[in-house]
Amino acid sequence: MLFERQDIFTRATGGYTMYRIPGICLTPGGLALAHAEARYGRGGDWDRIDIIARRSLDMGATWANPRKLLDHKDFGEGPLHNFNTIIDHENRIVHALFCFGYARAFYMRSTDDGVTFSQPRDITATFEAFRSEYDWGVLAIGLPNGIRLRRSGRLLIPVWLSTSRTSAHRPNRCATIYSDDDGDTWQRGEMTPDVVPNLNETGIVELEDGSVLLNMRNGIGVQRRIISRSPDGISDWSIPQLDPQLLEPTCQGTLFRHSWSHEGESRILFCNPDNIDGKDAKGSSIFRIRKNLTIRLSLDECQTWPFAKVIDAGYAGYSALAVCPDKSILCLYERGAVSSGDSDDHLSLVRLDLEWLTGSKASNA
Repeated sequence: MLFERQDIFTRATGGYTMYRIPGICLTPGGLALAHAEARYGRGGDWDRIDIIARRSLDMGATWANPRKLLDHKDFGEGPLHNFNTIIDHENRIVHALFCFGYARAFYMRSTDDGVTFSQPRDITATFEAFRSEYDWGVLAIGLPNGIRLRRSGRLLIPVWLSTSRTSAHRPNRCATIYSDDDGDTWQRGEMTPDVVPNLNETGIVELEDGSVLLNMRNGIGVQRRIISRSPDGISDWSIPQLDPQLLEPTCQGTLFRHSWSHEGESRILFCNPDNIDGKDAKGSSIFRIRKNLTIRLSLDECQTWPFAKVIDAGYAGYSALAVCPDKSILCLYERGAVSSGDSDDHLSLVRLDLEWLTGSKASNA
């Protein structure tokens, strides 16, 4: 049984106010790449932000020193944000997408397991293609990762848009963007049906039948996650519905495939702060206290979640998941000290296995 924890990034170190919005992936070569938003000023979404990363050669046991992947000064005075990866094992590429100032989007790639990346290429025109349908003032890529479809090789990543021209980011809607040529060009997909006014920060997973499921942060005050399904990841999205099993404190959550049926059993993971009690520090009627970070396991393509285990019962916020070559699980998440009353003092990494999650040695097969 495996459960190990360590802090990867800590508030007020490296010249930054804080680190937020964790992301983690296992590169085609089996290296772990952990990344985060390194924030100046007050640490808000609109302050100056760089993108920082650390690499591990031993599945997260030890880590190289942090290095700056992207410097905000190369783009302007504002935030770099929503850095996401898509792993292409077949072609050994780490695709990366990110945003600047909630107004521009970029793409770059690495062919050496995240040691170096190509020059960022502006793909904002892909988002402009939404404007005739939805006159957005804010754009963002979903968190914390995209996917590559098994059969077609299509690269897919969720996005969200808002008609707001302020920092409120409300109302908003979700969609996907995609590439059918290994990241050379990007196109817009269809938006999910406009029945819930505030959906964003979307998790994504491919199901066994090739369809795609979105799991969306729900900001309407009904404390449950929202899901929608498409046959190809870009069109014919189903009417968004509540998942009654997944509590929603109004926070990002992570959806990630652990294994396929041909590997022994289909397993999908979900992680978020499993709490709908209390109100956040601002006393919002929508935002609940971000605590009780819980990881869940589905064996039936996200229909039910029979296994659930608390990773951190304290203050905990955004999270990201990755699966190691030995099928152990990495979870990088925002963790708060008990004394702080907040969830962003550290970005902490937990490495765990299925035996810890399910209580069964046989589940690790």
